[in-house]
Amino acid sequence: MDKTYLQQLFEEHRRAERCPSPVLVVAFFNRLLGLLFPEFSNIRFRSVRELEIRSRELQDEFCQILRKCTECKNTNVEEVTKAFWAALPGIKENLELDVQAIYEGDPAAKSRTEVVRTYPGFYAITSYRIAHFLYEKDYKLLARMITENAHSHTGIDIHPGSRIGRHFCIDHGTGIVIGETTVIHDHVKVYQGVTLGAMSVRKEDAAIKRHPTIEEYVVIYAGATILGGNTVIGKHSVIGGSVWLTSSVPPWSRITYIAHQESRKATKGSHHNMDYNGS
Repeated sequence: MDKTYLQQLFEEHRRAERCPSPVLVVAFFNRLLGLLFPEFSNIRFRSVRELEIRSRELQDEFCQILRKCTECKNTNVEEVTKAFWAALPGIKENLELDVQAIYEGDPAAKSRTEVVRTYPGFYAITSYRIAHFLYEKDYKLLARMITENAHSHTGIDIHPGSRIGRHFCIDHGTGIVIGETTVIHDHVKVYQGVTLGAMSVRKEDAAIKRHPTIEEYVVIYAGATILGGNTVIGKHSVIGGSVWLTSSVPPWSRITYIAHQESRKATKGSHHNMDYNGS
């Protein structure tokens, strides 16, 4: 490389937004997960004091990571760290409900420990719940590092800006996509290959709700695609495998691929693609 090109690279490095290494962030996340869930830890604490020391070490590590982020220049990192640690018991409570949902929802799950140690859905949901806190505090890049690490390891892509309620179950999980403005209420179960996406990818639509709302006690089977910010799946509905939806369905609906295909044939090329046989 000649000196002119090296100077150009140097200027790019100098202007680049300052942020922590993804390796550093992921290492912290995994250690935090080990603190919250003993099944994920390689450390056996002999006393509460040892656990407290570990917690303080992780707080300091978290604070140092925040200091390396320039996306929130006016944020008090000590206050954010304090708020995050205060939020952890509530996050852990939600995660325990997610573990319960996965264990109860999968006959193959033999124990809670198996869910925590081996299920990709648990790792992806945990990453989301931690990242969502950071996203809400405007540490959006940091949040994306955590969820994209989960994406690369599990094949489950949950945007940290989405809003997911309690008792959330992901079964198998590979290929799931949950977009930024998705809203998922309590007691929802989602299988592999499900997309909760947007009708449009225009940049000017970034500030509007582009992704669907899934109400309570909905089950979405493998390969279903639900699109659009105005699309609402009513509570207690079941969305069958490979269904494509861009319109809302009422509560207690049962949507199947066969019925959906027949409905599309009946419309003879119209864009209407909502069909249901609920109460």
